[in-house]
Amino acid sequence: MIDFIGDVHGHADKLEELLEKLGYSKLNGIYAHPNRKVLFIGDYIDRGPKIRQTLEIVKAMTDSGNAIALMGNHEYNALCFHYQETEGGHLRKHLIKNIIQHYETLKQFQNKQSEYEDYIDWFKSLPLFYETDSFRAVHACWDHNNIQFLKNTLVNDKLTDELIYQSVIKDSVLFTTIEETLKGKEIKMPKGLSFTDKDGSIRSEIRTKWWENPAAMTYKSISVIPLDNLPDTPIETTDLSSPDYYKSDDKFVFFGHYWLKGEPTICKKNVCCLDYSVAKEGKLVAYRLDNESELNNSKLIFV
Repeated sequence: MIDFIGDVHGHADKLEELLEKLGYSKLNGIYAHPNRKVLFIGDYIDRGPKIRQTLEIVKAMTDSGNAIALMGNHEYNALCFHYQETEGGHLRKHLIKNIIQHYETLKQFQNKQSEYEDYIDWFKSLPLFYETDSFRAVHACWDHNNIQFLKNTLVNDKLTDELIYQSVIKDSVLFTTIEETLKGKEIKMPKGLSFTDKDGSIRSEIRTKWWENPAAMTYKSISVIPLDNLPDTPIETTDLSSPDYYKSDDKFVFFGHYWLKGEPTICKKNVCCLDYSVAKEGKLVAYRLDNESELNNSKLIFV
């Protein structure tokens, strides 16, 4: 009896509209359902007009037991943007592109520093993944080896201060694992090719459909975002961080992150992405899980 909700990115009005459509109502100022709870997939901050209100809704539901909230890459980025290095500066450099990504969050917490720092502390309490006997949930990518490493490394599936500092060490196992878990897997485009992403940055790597068998995929078919300049030729398997992929007999898995467009639809009978670009005039999407044996499009609810 779980309702999975994708990336909100500060769109509190849409979140309230979706919760009400799902049958949640406010009880003592907190959204609740008589026999269901929400699992939020992450990315509550940045981009949208009502970030503080979004955090207030999600945290109140979590604190009251009416929801579970996972960490998204934007919450992780905010932690690193906030944490100072011992030799000066911050774990996430205050580069122009990073400042722009966090700008809306920082602006909306202007003159509310202590409230912002309270939410930074709350971000640390968010698990990076969630699993039951029947389903799994993660912000961007469920790779079995990565999740097992995190189970062995994290404390109650969460980051500690020490682990946050360790996680920014480039090319370390922890760095790579968190990058893939919260931001997805990528491969290099063929030599000479690039594209401009939704934020105007030029990129030469594409996010891949980690739930598909890479041996059967081309550059065009494995890219999460459709790109016209990708060739329809087999990918170079040497570019893969791992040949593993999410099998059709694995548990249901729910995630967000990928800025999909169009009509919400499941990826496979056991794989569901819930990010449909609400921050880019898209949809805020939920999947209402009951006792079905296969995921189906009729269970997707959106506004």
